[in-house]
Parts: sequence; C-alpha cells; structure tokens
Amino acid sequence: MLLRLDFSDETPIYLQIRNQIVMGIASGALKRGERLPTIRALANESGINMMTANKAYALLKQEGYIVADRRSGARVSDKTPDAPQKAQEELRLLASQFKLAGRNREEFLSLCEEAYD
Repeated sequence: MLLRLDFSDETPIYLQIRNQIVMGIASGALKRGERLPTIRALANESGINMMTANKAYALLKQEGYIVADRRSGARVSDKTPDAPQKAQEELRLLASQFKLAGRNREEFLSLCEEAYD
C-alpha cells in the first residue's frame, strides 16, 4: 500500500493515513476484504511511529471502514459504513466557505461532482 504522507502538513499523520485509506476504498484502489499491512509494516514502510499507525487503524475500525483482530490482521470491511454526522457537518462548512468566497451554487456542486466521481 502506497501512502503519500506530508510531514510538513498541519493535518496529523494518523488522519492523513485515515483519509487516504478511506479515499482508496471509495476509488476502488482498495477492495472490500483486502488485507492491509500490519501496524508494524505500515509504520516501517511510512517511516512513522507504530503508535501513529495504530491510532489511524483504530479510528478506521471505529468508523467501520476496516475490521481487525490479532489473528487475521486488518482488512477492508465488507460492510459499507453510514456517512458520519461529522462528514455532513464538514460538507455544510465547505459549502458555507465557498458561499462566503463568492462562489455560486453551480460551481460548488460541480466541484462536489468531480470529487464524488
């Protein structure tokens, strides 16, 4: 699994990992049931602390994107998690920011469609 981590970004590394895995699942780059690297392997490959990798996996597991156990490791969940309330709030915030920046509804919806596809 190839992750692009930006250590100079203000976004915490564990969230960057979480976000890229979620986007990988949505794009089909990561298939349902696909095994993910162990926490140790992810940490070694990415040059990060094992606790950071563990925090990313714990968050993904909590949100329902992955399943993990000690025997079989982590894999992409077969189930589709519901859109969390937080994501809906973030979308409302983005829409507000675009509106305040003078962008019209059609521009915003066009960008949403691009991102969704």
